[in-house]
Amino acid sequence: MHVQEWLDTVPAVAVYAVVGLVIGLESLGIPLPGEIILVSAALLSSQHGGIDPLVLGACASAGAVIGDSIGYAIGRKGGRPLLARLGRKFPKHFSDGHIATAERSFQKWGMWAVFFGRFVALLRIFAGPLAGVLRMPYWKFLIANVLGGIVWAGGTTAVIYYVGIVAESWLKRFSWLGLVLAVVIGVASMLIVKRKAAKAQPATAAD
Repeated sequence: MHVQEWLDTVPAVAVYAVVGLVIGLESLGIPLPGEIILVSAALLSSQHGGIDPLVLGACASAGAVIGDSIGYAIGRKGGRPLLARLGRKFPKHFSDGHIATAERSFQKWGMWAVFFGRFVALLRIFAGPLAGVLRMPYWKFLIANVLGGIVWAGGTTAVIYYVGIVAESWLKRFSWLGLVLAVVIGVASMLIVKRKAAKAQPATAAD
């Protein structure tokens, strides 16, 4: 079953909880499709009156900020041995190459890597734990984490919600245009057939 179809089968409260939980776990460092869940839920909110996009964006933001903060604490306590264990458990996501790339980004951009990392799938998983491992000052991490989480989660929700509204409106207009066009074609076809039939009748009578 498609993610959006599944979300449509559960109550709105469960949708908020699932979105917040999945994004929180992804931000903590567990490879999960947080962005797919958020986009699906935001699109569903544009078609489902029971799902409030403001509440959805708030839950997604909270999950992102809390998950990243927990990831930071775990990374600070576990250090590099934690990254090695994650590499063995999730070699596709926590390979040496991925870790080296993320670490270079942190060394070059500092707290901005946490902020902009929220918009990049790979860094979204790494940001919290790696910031803790590298012992980034917590106040810097917190500022970038809160701003990045709100802008990414809230912005994504808003954009997808309004795209869904516009698309639905356009599709409705398109369906009406299609109906009108079908009627016009049907009437025109009927008139052409009647005209041909009318012309054929004198010819038949003459024979």
